[in-house]
Amino acid sequence: MKASTLRIYLSVHTWVGLLSGMALFIAFYAGAITVFSHELTGWERPPAAMPAETQAIAQAQALVDGVMHEHGSKLHDFYVSLPGEHGPETTLYWYDTEAAQQHRFVLDDAGGVAQTPARDGFVAFIYDLHFTAGLPRTFGTYLFGIVCILYGLALVSGVVLYLPTFFKDLFALRLGRNIKRLWQDAHNVVGVLSLPFHVIFAWSGAVLTIGFIMLAPFQFLVFENKLMPIVERDFDVATHVESAGRSAPMLPVAELLARARVALPGLEIESLSYHDAGDANARVTLYGDLPQRRLNHHGGVALDAVSGEVVNALGPRDYPPGMAMLRGLQALHYGDFGASAVKWLYFALGMAGAFLFYSGNLLWIESRRKRRQVDQPRRTRVMAALTLGTCLGCIAGVSATFLAGALLPPGWVPTSYFIVFFAAIAWACLRAPARAAHELLWACAVLTAAIPVAGFAGSGEHLFAALIAGHWDRVLTDATALVMAFAFWRMAVATLRRGRDGDPNSVWALPARR
Repeated sequence: MKASTLRIYLSVHTWVGLLSGMALFIAFYAGAITVFSHELTGWERPPAAMPAETQAIAQAQALVDGVMHEHGSKLHDFYVSLPGEHGPETTLYWYDTEAAQQHRFVLDDAGGVAQTPARDGFVAFIYDLHFTAGLPRTFGTYLFGIVCILYGLALVSGVVLYLPTFFKDLFALRLGRNIKRLWQDAHNVVGVLSLPFHVIFAWSGAVLTIGFIMLAPFQFLVFENKLMPIVERDFDVATHVESAGRSAPMLPVAELLARARVALPGLEIESLSYHDAGDANARVTLYGDLPQRRLNHHGGVALDAVSGEVVNALGPRDYPPGMAMLRGLQALHYGDFGASAVKWLYFALGMAGAFLFYSGNLLWIESRRKRRQVDQPRRTRVMAALTLGTCLGCIAGVSATFLAGALLPPGWVPTSYFIVFFAAIAWACLRAPARAAHELLWACAVLTAAIPVAGFAGSGEHLFAALIAGHWDRVLTDATALVMAFAFWRMAVATLRRGRDGDPNSVWALPARR
């Protein structure tokens, strides 16, 4: 390939990486943690006993009746989550289209309907952080869709650049005094070995966030507004029907569950999605787990909510091609297949992805330093400050959300993250990069090491007591936090040593006059 062509690919790879790298660091770091969202819920709250099936059905019926009684005039589409992997509580979610607001309902101790925050707890906040970076939900989601497209460009250009030396340098990790070469080797090795994972994430991330927008040119320019009715069948178990405009009583939850189990034997129902509830044309789709040796293991049954007639029943083997691809992308994106081994693999790959974007920015900074003068260009100092503040601020902020989730009311979870995150950015801008890196890594280590302490203070169960009791969610969370805290501490020590003993002509140096 011509040198001029390679330079173009290098420019694309560099600038696309810089534009999207810090946002992707947040997405990957938060995403690696949310792979264990169900387990972290068990860490946040002491394990509770699952209700009996008859009790869960009665709770679901009470929720549906109570919420429809209070909000029946506006309540048309809502979603009921039954006790299961997500927790022992029956929950009803309703998105109010008029107010553009999501509502969450549960039963209180007296059996009445109680409204709670729609996004409750630190686990939900970290999950939102994964695809919004803390920005407003709709804007952040669309922004990350664009970032995923840039991410794909960075992957393609990176492969083209690395391809000529692929086999020679695949496992090269040259240790020595040349720190830049070591970071370059680590960046290349992590990028290439985890390339299939990154391709899946760039593709699935774009489809899941801005998939409908990506279809718009085909809808309006190619298919003359006829595309959406064609693909609609691939988005749900049954296509939507218009409401009849007259009310009719719906079948009880118990009856709907019984009919769905007959229509799709073996389905372990986890949720019910109501459409046009209370109308004569009301439908309910029941979703659940149905392992059939497929990438996706979820099935669904759509019923007429008034008559109980089966509209459609789909197991993983029966998916049409479009739905099979879409559900498969979702399973690949969230690691929702396999078992614990897949979750730990996704966790490791997510952390490796965060390192990939962090190291990419550091390599840009290092490649533009002046090797024969102490004072470095302002652009490298600014990029160093933004990289350190954003990336290390995200790490420290996420650890702070664990502490807030265990010790403070739910409303303090996002506040604690943003206080730590913006404080880290401000600190990185005010301090010399080497000092800021050392001090922020220490902050990451301290806050992460405090997670088991906060868990003990909040629940009364420390790591060793949880180990004896067999509460593995708490054991693995606390143990992982301690391992990561140790890693941050070692990085802080290495950063300080580099600042003192490394090349003095670098933004990472610690000259005496600083």
